[in-house]
Amino acid sequence: MKTRLLFLLLVVQAFWFFMFSPWTAPLVNFWIGITVAAVTVLTLTTILFPEWTQQLPKKPLGWIAGLAVGSVLAATLWGVFWLGDYISARILPFTVKQVDTIYELGNNINAPLVGLALLFIVGPAEEIFWRGTFQRKLSEFWGKNWGFIGMLICYSLIHIWSFNFMLVMAAAVAGGFQGLVYRLFPKSLWALIVSHALWDVAVFLVFPI
Repeated sequence: MKTRLLFLLLVVQAFWFFMFSPWTAPLVNFWIGITVAAVTVLTLTTILFPEWTQQLPKKPLGWIAGLAVGSVLAATLWGVFWLGDYISARILPFTVKQVDTIYELGNNINAPLVGLALLFIVGPAEEIFWRGTFQRKLSEFWGKNWGFIGMLICYSLIHIWSFNFMLVMAAAVAGGFQGLVYRLFPKSLWALIVSHALWDVAVFLVFPI
């Protein structure tokens, strides 16, 4: 089981290196690349760890509650990022350019298609792998606290290939927020899927920070 989890992590690492590193990023359209990565990771996760589906609600009320809670979580996380951006721009001026570099990925895109990909593929796939599978399995191996910490370290560091301090910090904040919710409420995967998907669309397309 640990071998399968390590294999999945290496697959994710390879995709993120290819999409973010300065040597390979120019070779592929970022939004196509991240969508292909999400589909691949979700497919492999479902094949190797199909039990993640057992964390989804069993009753309609659970789906509705998850939508509501996920929406609140997404709005809260957006607020955290807005505040963080406001503060960092004033005490660390170099971060402004780094944030602008991230948003340059949104230039000349088909916003509706990208929005659909973020909402129904990329956001859900990341949450299903990172929290619903990776953090869950690490927690089984090491305990819930170390499982959370292990996930957060790995989730943050796979973005290091961008050599963008603010992107790594953004991953750490988002991963820490989502991971802490999952640590405290292990039955919250559906709400976290909703939160991640809505936050992606909000922060990249609807309400850019």
